[in-house]
Amino acid sequence: MTDQPATETPSFGYDRTVLDAFPTIRAAVVQVADIEPGGADGLADEYRSQQLATIERLAQIPIAEIASIAAWRRAFSRFGVKPTQHRSAVEALLRRLSKQGEVPSINPLVDIGNLVSIRHSLPVAVFDLEGVSLPIEVRFASGDEVFHGIGTDGPDHPSPGEVVFIDAAGYVCARRWCWRQSAQSAAGPDSTRVLIVIEGHHESASEDVMAAGQDIADMAVRHLHATVGPVDLLSPELA
Repeated sequence: MTDQPATETPSFGYDRTVLDAFPTIRAAVVQVADIEPGGADGLADEYRSQQLATIERLAQIPIAEIASIAAWRRAFSRFGVKPTQHRSAVEALLRRLSKQGEVPSINPLVDIGNLVSIRHSLPVAVFDLEGVSLPIEVRFASGDEVFHGIGTDGPDHPSPGEVVFIDAAGYVCARRWCWRQSAQSAAGPDSTRVLIVIEGHHESASEDVMAAGQDIADMAVRHLHATVGPVDLLSPELA
């Protein structure tokens, strides 16, 4: 963990215009390497157990009233996106779990990300480092950038003013901040090196994103036998 708030690491950072517009943003960033492809012993049981625990929690509080979800809704509205039309990744995940009773397994890396996301009610992005060029920057889109969505036939473009993740080669890794990830950046069953980003805007975001980051780091070692770097906290300079 970093001792002082920072705005970037060698692999990930925020454009100053985004920090000025969203001074509440906090992120935990960690790199995971030497991932063993294939199954992950014990992960399926832990994933299902967490889903059941989250379903019980959601029976006690409406999703929209969870502090981290409400804060993401406010952030989406501030850059011109209707949060009930394009939901943050974590809200979409929680709603799917609440309505369908499960979030199906995809692959161990994605499952760990989804497990931590529903446990902490925070969006978790897992970027395959073979598919992106570091560093990744969060900035406002011009509208000319190229985005290839998962399961889409051709390229798309973000709306001008939309918050996006852009890699060093100029490709959009994620649209509408934490709404949808690109196909080339998504982690798959054969991914061996990934960058993981967990973000929040709510009052306790600093503590919560770091707890989620450490949670992911621990599971990556336990289930994937991976090498895990430090979990760094990013935030704007505090006045």
